[in-house]
Amino acid sequence: MDANRVKQILASSADINVTYQGVSVWIDELLENENLATVHLRGPLEERSQVAIEDLQEES
Repeated sequence: MDANRVKQILASSADINVTYQGVSVWIDELLENENLATVHLRGPLEERSQVAIEDLQEES
């Protein structure tokens, strides 16, 4: 995924399925200067991680 698509997803009100290493995640924030995004797992856990945006995949 690229930074522009991450921005579009963050601005969207639609529920867009994004995965990181095969696990469904929510994108919380884009750290564009570092090519990172803060994400957390979908579900009850709120643990956040910073991951490379290139490792995020949009599922259809």
